[in-house]
Amino acid sequence: MDIISLFAGCGGLDLGFRLAGFKPVWANEYDRTIWDTYEFNHPETILDRRDIRNINSDEIPNCIGIIGGPPCQSWSEAGAKRGIDDSRGQLFWEYIRIVGDKQPLFFLAENVSGILASRNKEAFTYILSQFEQIGYRVSYKLLNAKNFGVPQDRQRVIVVGYRQNLGFGFEFPEPGDEVLTLRNAISDLESIAPIPVKGKLDNYHDYVPNHECADLGFSSIYMSRNRVRSWSEPSFTIQASGRHAPLHPQASKMILVGKDKRIFDPNSPLPYRRLSVRECARIQTFPDDFIFKYKYIADGYKMVGNAVPVNLARVLASKIFEDIGKSGRLATSTLQ
Repeated sequence: MDIISLFAGCGGLDLGFRLAGFKPVWANEYDRTIWDTYEFNHPETILDRRDIRNINSDEIPNCIGIIGGPPCQSWSEAGAKRGIDDSRGQLFWEYIRIVGDKQPLFFLAENVSGILASRNKEAFTYILSQFEQIGYRVSYKLLNAKNFGVPQDRQRVIVVGYRQNLGFGFEFPEPGDEVLTLRNAISDLESIAPIPVKGKLDNYHDYVPNHECADLGFSSIYMSRNRVRSWSEPSFTIQASGRHAPLHPQASKMILVGKDKRIFDPNSPLPYRRLSVRECARIQTFPDDFIFKYKYIADGYKMVGNAVPVNLARVLASKIFEDIGKSGRLATSTLQ
């Protein structure tokens, strides 16, 4: 059940697949601020640190599956919205190149909901057609992670391809009935104060790893909408930025005082603060023994926010594992 991971980040997707029974044997990640974290938490996986554009497919191990999330900033609703015209968006072609060359039984790619926007329809349709041309039956769907064991509203597009000679396509699992909340995720940390950090870490939390929070100002954009979810709700989307991290549910919801303008409630029972890196990791369903290595707190938030939630990855991987096993073709399919 060997798989490889492209654009691996810190490896949330990799961990979910490992928990489902797969074995990530090789991964690629170009961002040097992530290398220590990936290698610490995935010691059995070879990490290739090169630019993916400089890696020949014959340098990559054979595998039954390829997973990964090509950079999503160019497709984001909040970004520059350049889509496939952006150099980062064009990295999707590298993902397709390697899938086509290695011909695994399946692939899974994750991206932001913005890839489905009308302005990106032509490019996304073309991407899907390229997967079909290299021999895959492709399924895609917009999922909300809160329906799959993740205490967070987080909409992401999942694209899964099964090699055409398997004779069937991927069918997405049904949403679960239970929606987890912030209380489920972080209430046991309520009495443990995080270390506030403005930039570089001078010291680390002795009791809870990565329990540091960004101690930064609040821009007019940040104050344009409520950033507080209550204990009984799932979190807002965990973003790859400490400055835009949601606020802890200990505080009251923000008060609307004008168009796109809110203030903190002066009568809030407890002060406002951003969620710590560890709290964000909990909301992304990383276990506490998954340790993030960083010198600057911005890198901690970036790694956590860019990751695929572990529980969502595990649910999808478990369905793929079941499909591949039931197909009866795992032993007879030739991996090219």
